[in-house]
Amino acid sequence: MHPPGTFVISLDYELHWGVRDKRTVEAYRENLLGTRQAVPAMLRLFSEYGIRATWATVGFLFFDRKEELLAHLPATRPEYTNANLSPYPVLGEIGPDEAADPYHFGLDLLRQIQATPGQEVATHTFCHYYALEAGQTAAAFRADLAAAVAAGRRIGVNIKSLVFPRNQYNAAYLAIGRELGLTSYRGNEQHWIYKERSEEQQALWKRGARLLDAYVNLSGHHTFRLPDVAGPYPPFNIPASRFLRPWSRKTAIGEELRLRRIEAGMTHAARHGEVFHLWWHPENFGANLPQNMANLTRLARHFDRLRAAHGFESATMGELADRLLATAPASPLFRSAS
Repeated sequence: MHPPGTFVISLDYELHWGVRDKRTVEAYRENLLGTRQAVPAMLRLFSEYGIRATWATVGFLFFDRKEELLAHLPATRPEYTNANLSPYPVLGEIGPDEAADPYHFGLDLLRQIQATPGQEVATHTFCHYYALEAGQTAAAFRADLAAAVAAGRRIGVNIKSLVFPRNQYNAAYLAIGRELGLTSYRGNEQHWIYKERSEEQQALWKRGARLLDAYVNLSGHHTFRLPDVAGPYPPFNIPASRFLRPWSRKTAIGEELRLRRIEAGMTHAARHGEVFHLWWHPENFGANLPQNMANLTRLARHFDRLRAAHGFESATMGELADRLLATAPASPLFRSAS
């Protein structure tokens, strides 16, 4: 008899910091402002259905005033070959506080997440750090992650989980996370079309393959038994299973296929005692909020049916790591930040 399956949700909470090298505030304004309604709506739904979730938050969003953010910047910063990837040169241009600049500060929403039972506040690095881009170094990553952990402590959060921005997972940096007390990270889907890459390596045809895979099962359900993928020591790998793409009028004709693809993965995990890990960006729901919430509500109801039929559970990344820590061999390299 296998143990119950587990439903994991992680969200990359980043506001404009996640797209500033690709989109201006003006071009993404609807999504950014809409996040202020989307996050509370998601939290209400999660509370209604008893869904636990991990919110991987860019460290800049732990502040609501510019002067405090500037006072907590790390001394060592990434020096990407592509200078446009770094947000530090533009920090002088942001507004004075969250009320004046809701695109670059996020503490109000973070407090709401923090106050909602079952929600884990995690890190998406301090500055939305790109761990595979040319010019960045281990020293800069360590400084960035230390700043993110310190930002969490400022508001009473003990950060344990990490999501690499742009899914640029870098195995060489796991030891740094271990040193800073992290216990889990979100790895990429276990298939070659999802292999971690720098921005230069993101070939158009590979993006197309991932898009098609959202509607048609090209690469499998990506469910897993945690001990098979986590690794022997923290931070443990909690791989992604599926990205919840936002509703779009252009692709609305394929919505049923897309949602059924996700539901099939959830069902497979529930029936076989495996993990299904769904992820997205809160900002994705900022536009077309009614349609996106309708889709998420459908998935929450499917989870509820699987819970009743198969004992399907909900857990955060950090909670899964805690289960593994209880049985993992002792590592002299790991120290708890608690």
